[in-house]
Amino acid sequence: MNRGTERDDAVTEPAAAGRIPLAVVVVDREGLVSHWSSGARRLFGADKEEAIGRPAVDLLPVSGALPDEEDLSPYGPYAAYDDLGHDLESSLDGRLFYPAAGRARLTVRDRDRVDVLWWAYPLVGPGPERLLVLGADVGGLQQEAGDEDVRFERVAPAFALHTDFPGAEELARRLPEILPSMSVEESARIVGQILELGYPVLEFSQNDRVPVTPDWGVPRRVERKARRERAARAAAEGLPLPQEYPDDGEDLEYTAVRERLEFLNEVSGRIGTSLDLSRTIIEVSKAVVPRFTDVAGTYLREQVVAGEGFPEGVPDTTTMWHRVAVEHTDEPGRWDDVVPVGEAMPFPAHTPFFQCMTTGDPVLVPRISEQMGHAIASQFEKRDIRPLITGRSMLVVPLKARNVVLGFMILLRHPERVEFNDMDRVTGAELAARAGLVLDNARMYTYQESVAETLQDSMLPHIPPRMAGCDIATRYLPGTLLGRVGGDWFDSVKLPGARTALVVGDVMGHGLNSAAMMGQLRTAVQTMAALDLPPAQLLRNLDDLAQRLGDSYLATCLYAVYDPIASELHLANAGHIPPVLVRADDGRSELLDLPTGAPIGVGGVPFEAVRVRVEPGDRIVMCTDGLVEVRGEDIGVGLATLCESAAHPAASMDDACDTIIRALAATFSAAGRGGRKDDVALLMARLNGVEPQDVAEWRIRLDRAEAGRARAAVREQLHDWGLAGLADHAELMVSELVTNAVRHSHSRPVALRLVRGETLLCEVDDDDHELPTLLSAGPFDEGGRGLRVVSTLAREWGTSRTGAGKTVWFELTLPRR
Repeated sequence: MNRGTERDDAVTEPAAAGRIPLAVVVVDREGLVSHWSSGARRLFGADKEEAIGRPAVDLLPVSGALPDEEDLSPYGPYAAYDDLGHDLESSLDGRLFYPAAGRARLTVRDRDRVDVLWWAYPLVGPGPERLLVLGADVGGLQQEAGDEDVRFERVAPAFALHTDFPGAEELARRLPEILPSMSVEESARIVGQILELGYPVLEFSQNDRVPVTPDWGVPRRVERKARRERAARAAAEGLPLPQEYPDDGEDLEYTAVRERLEFLNEVSGRIGTSLDLSRTIIEVSKAVVPRFTDVAGTYLREQVVAGEGFPEGVPDTTTMWHRVAVEHTDEPGRWDDVVPVGEAMPFPAHTPFFQCMTTGDPVLVPRISEQMGHAIASQFEKRDIRPLITGRSMLVVPLKARNVVLGFMILLRHPERVEFNDMDRVTGAELAARAGLVLDNARMYTYQESVAETLQDSMLPHIPPRMAGCDIATRYLPGTLLGRVGGDWFDSVKLPGARTALVVGDVMGHGLNSAAMMGQLRTAVQTMAALDLPPAQLLRNLDDLAQRLGDSYLATCLYAVYDPIASELHLANAGHIPPVLVRADDGRSELLDLPTGAPIGVGGVPFEAVRVRVEPGDRIVMCTDGLVEVRGEDIGVGLATLCESAAHPAASMDDACDTIIRALAATFSAAGRGGRKDDVALLMARLNGVEPQDVAEWRIRLDRAEAGRARAAVREQLHDWGLAGLADHAELMVSELVTNAVRHSHSRPVALRLVRGETLLCEVDDDDHELPTLLSAGPFDEGGRGLRVVSTLAREWGTSRTGAGKTVWFELTLPRR
């Protein structure tokens, strides 16, 4: 029993610690006394035989802790107290309770009125006992102090920290008499905890044994502040201090609990500042070293590190655990070589790590023995970890989320530091629970980001840098908000006649739904472009498709067809920002004046197409509005910057794209609009054209004998171009295609054209609309082998319908120069 006194006319000085006898009473569920100590007999005046079985309310002044007649709960309602963590949640008929305390004057037979301080603690565990009551006669304290005005608010049934207490053995011997069903070994351990912590510890047994640290009714910080303010006002007015104002020192138990709560709050504030998984892991490790532990090693499951889905199943001995962080206070490099970050390893069943990750509960090892150190070290091949761990106190805590173990932390303390105890185990479990939630949030964000990026990458094409008659460079920049995935796309499609279709589109909105819609529209554009539909007709069909897919999405699209032989652009626009054309002769740039059109999905709106003459070396720049538009800024500013930056000379196409992006970013940053938030698609094409001397054309009469003339003309032209090595294969395939065209054509002569570019392109055009198909000819079939020959010898071949009929074409790879 600690006691302290305070005089009104003197500076507060705590008196020396002392002891007075305690009355110990245990009350059962029915409110009847089940244990009555000799101290209770002396204090309350009733013999044990007289007290046992009687209602406690008739004998004790603890009405605030005992039930009223109408109250169905055994000890009256107390506010819930669950801040001790899930391992210390105690319930009584499904409810949680505070301990209680009070002071009373009693009339005891054969004695004068007695001044009693009492404390009542709810007990939790098996058996009928449910309330422990401690009482003390404080009249002796007044006589000892020699002052009737003694403050008793600091009197508590505890032992001061670091106080030499020679009666510990006696207390251990008497505890089995005070608390039911307690062995000498258990009571001795509790005494040790009392002496270490400086306040009482009750212990109950369920599935595990943990210390219960009751709330002693210590004044909270707000109450102490109010008392200090009242005392200050009294001193200013020359009045004596109020009776309620105690010694301002803090209770030792309250200090210990407050420090642990402050530690957990501090850790919670330091972790989770980022959704980056690697940074979160480092934050968790640094938060506990050195305040809580000296070494912290973090291990995560393989799926968590890889950013995959939620791990399934209970971990076993084959589960791979990646060491992702090691934080320590030892000399630099001591742990790095023995347990390097990045190593993956399983753990056998006999280790405390396996026990932690399979049960999901913390594992406490007060001291790592030499035997355990050897067992742990056996997992590290060719490395002796025993000097680093033997003799240290170890706590292994699981990192869990949604009842699945994502990983665990190994916490070690230096041998000279106090061992981890049960209170540390509870603190570590709470710390791990908070860290596990933060790690799971980071893991889910990493996983979703990976899914979004994979989806986006799968939908965006990988455009070759060189197409027929043009060079192409592209950029895609994901948005900085809303999951990084959006509906912007670009594309290029090879068309008959050495032409190239250039496409840029933007599905309005963000997220996976917009990306999915973008994938559908992009696939539709590629399919209709391969049919060689005119730009306006293609947008018309795309709008019809969007109407069939649903009316919840809109999209803008700019579609352009470049003909390098005719030096012409054929463009149509569906609500998109116009492209920029940079002239090669004078470096001048301009926004092309196109009919704007309505966005795809509006429905019922016509689209118009225009033709623009271009020269070799001109560049066309097509982009989405995320590049030139920022909220709060006029889009005209972005378009002007786009024109200016597009005209800036650059060493390459890639450099030109980077110049545009940097210029737009600098413009909006200088205007104080911050960075972009929308995703961006940018496509730039340099229109090189095809020189007239690289194109050869012939008209073939509808006569089967003309196939021979076609073969001779092709061979001669290839010799002139220095491509004699291709002549044999080329004239064989030309003979097959011309023969088929002459056979199926109706009235118009067959057109044959060779184009020398990045490849050798051969086209045969006739007025029959039926497309040929690749057949499997039998040994006795007279036909059906022509396209089989073409498919075998050509680098690439295809067919497409035209306005007047069809075109069949093939390509051959040019020899290296």
